[in-house]
Amino acid sequence: MNVSDARLLAAEQPSGARARQTAAYYIVFIVLGLTTASLGPTLPGLAGHLGVALSLMSSLFPIRSLGYLLGSLLSGRLYDRFPAHPIMVAMLAVMGVMMSLVPVLPFLPLLAAAFLVVGLCEGFIDVGGNTLIVWVHRDGVGPYMNALHFFFGVGAFLSPLIIAQVIALTGSFTWAYWIFSILFIPAAVWLARQPTPKSLHPHAPAQTAEKPSDTAAPRPPADPVLIAVITVFFFLYVAGEVSMGGWAYSYATALGLGDPVTSAYLTSAFWGALTFGRLLSIPIAARLRSEQILWMDLIGVGISLAAVILFPASGAALWAGVIGAGLFMASVFPTMLAFAGQRMTITGQATGLFLVGASLGGMSVPWIIGQLFEPVGPAVVMWAIAASVGLALACFGLVWLRSQTVGAWRR
Repeated sequence: MNVSDARLLAAEQPSGARARQTAAYYIVFIVLGLTTASLGPTLPGLAGHLGVALSLMSSLFPIRSLGYLLGSLLSGRLYDRFPAHPIMVAMLAVMGVMMSLVPVLPFLPLLAAAFLVVGLCEGFIDVGGNTLIVWVHRDGVGPYMNALHFFFGVGAFLSPLIIAQVIALTGSFTWAYWIFSILFIPAAVWLARQPTPKSLHPHAPAQTAEKPSDTAAPRPPADPVLIAVITVFFFLYVAGEVSMGGWAYSYATALGLGDPVTSAYLTSAFWGALTFGRLLSIPIAARLRSEQILWMDLIGVGISLAAVILFPASGAALWAGVIGAGLFMASVFPTMLAFAGQRMTITGQATGLFLVGASLGGMSVPWIIGQLFEPVGPAVVMWAIAASVGLALACFGLVWLRSQTVGAWRR
């Protein structure tokens, strides 16, 4: 589908309808961010509620990630064949019910099943939001897509703040989950009232996301070596990001660098820095090449983590390091996708491998940290994140060298 076709499709709906649809996706992604960032700050409370070790409770991270992976794999065909909004509304309703049950479930297997379903719904909603906003705006989707992920960051930023206030007022995290479950209601109702946008082809998002100049410029064919190394890169990077968001709270409380409330604020500061960094990355990307941004981002994350590791007893170093890591991590994922697309033809299979790598990284490394947290000590959190980022930097170096070797360099 060419650009003129995309513009005609976008013009089929009144601008007011597109605005309401877009607002619905933004609201849904705020709720999605609230849910995604809620597990880390409440993990010790959930462990205490069930009377199980924190290492065992950390299994919730890979279980939810497994659900997300399954939801991502299953949802694409459904969105292509059936009206998308009813599917998303159903997922919102199911996730809202599961979130309301989390603080009262009496056994770990039941809690694990609930988080598996939550992850499944998250996968459906994430794929749906990213796909449908392209169907609405077509060739003009760029700023709307950036805003969609910004609003996810807003939700992730607010989640620990809400949890901290609930703990301060009630002494328990229970009402935080109930507040989140209530917020699913207006999101689902607003989305249900909007018509599902039309799509002529299931691969329309990938086609219309490219700029005209990109579609005209020749690209080398997909390089299996590049694809493999980039997949490992996404595994390592997402492992570091999810580990920081999920374990910063427990790290701070275990070392006595913060009480439950201030440690929740620390987690919120990480997500807030990540969100603010996404805003900053928009003008930066217009001035610098993607490889320059990636070098600066990955080295910046490394310096931030070094501050925390070198000064383990300093609360100031912890806050500076966590906030710095969030700022520099903000643009890594989308910039790496852009870098890969500039150097080879990105097929659907390649994109699928990248996402599988990212999902597996988010599943495995936070779980490994949970197994080592008590026997080795809280320091394992920052060392594991630093190792993931360091290896990701090495992978990017290999990708950068390989892209020049195979003649795929584009400026």
